[in-house]
Parts: sequence; C-alpha cells; structure tokens
Amino acid sequence: MTTSPITEPLQTAPWADHERLPGLTPRAASRLRQCLEHPDAPQFSGRSGHRLSAQAIRQLQADKAALQQPDLPWLTAFLARCRQQVPHYRAYPWHAGFVNLPCSDRNDLSQDIAAFVPDDIDPAELIAYETSGTTGHPLTVPSLPLVAARYHCFHERILSWHGIDLQSLPGTTGVMLVGDQQRCFTYASVLPYWDDKVLLKTNLNPADWPTPEARGRYIDACKPQLITGDPRSLSTLLSLDFNHRPAAILSTSMTLLGGLKDRLAARFQCPVINLYSMNEAGPIAADDGSGQGLRLVQSAMTVEILDRQGHPVSAPNGRGEITLTGGFNPCLPLLRYRTGDYACLVEDDQGRRYLRQLDGRPPVRYKTVRGWLNNVDITHLLQPFGLAQYQLHQDQQGGLTLTVVGDPDHAALASTLGTAFGTDCPIRVGPLQTDTDKLIQYTSHYPGAHDG
Repeated sequence: MTTSPITEPLQTAPWADHERLPGLTPRAASRLRQCLEHPDAPQFSGRSGHRLSAQAIRQLQADKAALQQPDLPWLTAFLARCRQQVPHYRAYPWHAGFVNLPCSDRNDLSQDIAAFVPDDIDPAELIAYETSGTTGHPLTVPSLPLVAARYHCFHERILSWHGIDLQSLPGTTGVMLVGDQQRCFTYASVLPYWDDKVLLKTNLNPADWPTPEARGRYIDACKPQLITGDPRSLSTLLSLDFNHRPAAILSTSMTLLGGLKDRLAARFQCPVINLYSMNEAGPIAADDGSGQGLRLVQSAMTVEILDRQGHPVSAPNGRGEITLTGGFNPCLPLLRYRTGDYACLVEDDQGRRYLRQLDGRPPVRYKTVRGWLNNVDITHLLQPFGLAQYQLHQDQQGGLTLTVVGDPDHAALASTLGTAFGTDCPIRVGPLQTDTDKLIQYTSHYPGAHDG
C-alpha cells in the first residue's frame, strides 16, 4: 500500500460526500471531481481524507530529512520509551540486555493490542484500521494521520534508488493502488504533501466498472505516476488494453516471482520494484536495482535474524526469522517483533544492508466450479466467522481442507465454502495444530494455483 488515508463508507453520491471533506484546496477539489466524474470511473465504495494539519505536513518534511541521516542515534531513546510508556513491555527483564528481552509476534498484538499502545499517545488523535494479514491473526492497527503519510517518504527513498525523483513527476494523479478481488474497499483522495496529486484505490474486478474496457481507458485518462498492487492484481494489468506507462510499479503484500516481474517490466518499460512491507511495520525492504537483494528502508528500525529459540543465528549471514525493533509508527512501537518471514541479512562494503532468500507471503489462488478465487477473496468469505486463526489447503483434485483454531461452527464454514466452490467440492473442516514454526495460511497443490 502507498498510504492509508482516513476512510469510511460512502453515504451519498461520491462527489457529494467528498465535498464535505475538510481542507480541500480548489485545485485538489477540481482534480478529485475529474477522477470521480469521469465516464469510465469505477464505483468507489468509500471516501477518504488525509486529516493532516499544517504542522503535520511540516513534520513530514523533517521526516524526509531524517531519512538522509541514517546513522542518527535512536535506539536508546526508543527502548527507554518502550520501558516507561508501553504497558506490555514494562514487565520485561530490562536488566538482562537487549538480546535477552522477550520476543513478540502478531498473536500477541491480536490478543491485546491496547497493551502495545504507549501511554503518551492521545486517544483523541488515534485512528485504526483492520487487517486480516496472512498468518490468520486478524489485527486492528493503531495509527495516526502522519504515520499514513510517512509511507510517501519511504517511497521517495525507494524510487530515488532507481533514479526517480518522485516530487518532480508531472501529472495530477500520483498513485493508483490496484486490487483484483470480488469485494474491495475503494476510494479517491488527495496527497497535500505531493502537490495535491490524487490517490486512487481501485478494484480491477469488472463488476466495479461501467464496462470491462473502461478499466484501461480510465488508467489512460488518469495517468498515475506510481502503480502499486500485489502480484495477482498487477498480473491483471497485463490483460488490460491501455497505453499509459507509469514511472514505476511497486509490488507488495505477496512474493513477486521473477517471470511476472519481467513481463511487467517489458510491458510498461519502467522499474518494477519488489517491496517487503507489513501493516505493523510499514515498508521494511525493497529492491534497489543492485541485484544484492532487498535493501532495508527504515533508518530507525533494527532487523535481527533469529533461530527457533529466539537467538541470533550463529552462522555468518545465516538464515532465520526476520525480527524487528523500532518502526515509523509511534502508536505501535515494535520490540523484537517476530514477523513469521525468513531471510538472510547481509551487508555490502558500503554498509548497506539487504535481505536475501526472503520467504514471505506467496500468492495463491483456488479453483472453483466457476473459475478462480484468490486468497484475499477467501479471507472475505471467512471474515464473518471471526476466526482467530486458520489455514486453507487445496489438493491436486480440488478438495479443500480448512483447519481452524477454537470451536467455530464447522458445518457453517463448510457450507460457506461449498457455496463459493461448488456443492460437489470435497470439503473437510477440522482443528488447526498450532505448534508449527510458521503458519502458511494459504496453500495449494492444484495445478495453476501459483500461476500469474
């Protein structure tokens, strides 16, 4: 994702709701109107506003400057804040030293997210958004409007590695986030810290558009300078008829396979950048074009590579679990946070650090009687059941095995999947064994499940 403006469902016609957003300059209002009223525009399901004060925008400029000074000391002050202000961390054995502090993971956050919010955060300033994630632990992430805007700083840094000056790019549409799901929250907004350029979050599902062909025409009309999405939605772009070439494409959320990256680069003649990011931590590492791996993005973040026992891996450049301390979100300070992803951490002769052999979140799609569903669509299907954790596997013949934590209604779960996949689809629902090192939520052995 590129940014997370404050969003809510539309109550009236799209433009009427956007007119009520505070702080719109005449130029921003005009640009929004053009995108919302274009005859090929999709059906936007929500509205969005940045809610950034003038002071916050000035702070954002200071954040950009800090990115150019990666060696600024920060860890000592960060640890002191964790110890003094964060309820969950107060009971830690601080006398034992940093490497002996306990680790946390997404399960800890999902159990009691409030215990991780520092006491010095003003509740009136908080915003929150829900994320289903890929590990089966639904999570509400506390944040601030300024935190959402900081994504732009990191993207500026990443694109500068590829010789692109984000601020100097022309046009009125800055970013288009593309999804390809049966159901997706979509909106249009403006970015006051980027010359009032428009941000569009769209769903490429033809059902959201006047006609299937409108998707390509709308992209040509808006000409977004940056397109972001997961590999599944980016692969859909290849099937659309349009001429626009963005300055860059950012691939997030799932593993970007080399074949798809090459196809995207050949079609759009621009850098296709693999970005490793998560909602809890923001952008973590990205391809800088050097071929060395994914370069660490945030200067105020420490990355450890830990073994199963929570100790630093002993072998030089050894592979283990990516574990984070720090981050860009003061509402959610991460302290030895185990991500569930695995990689090696290496350093080049100029002190730049890279993740290699990253085992993140591969895209998976599932065969139904009517076609395919991607893993995000499955998440939406199962969301009403409030599952704490689950895993879905499709075998080579198309049969499904859903394993879940807790005691939900197994028959109802099977019925829901049967409706989506077809009544003849073999479906088994059972308990999930949670003693594995890493849960891969979505897996499949069905032919073609990992194509695209």
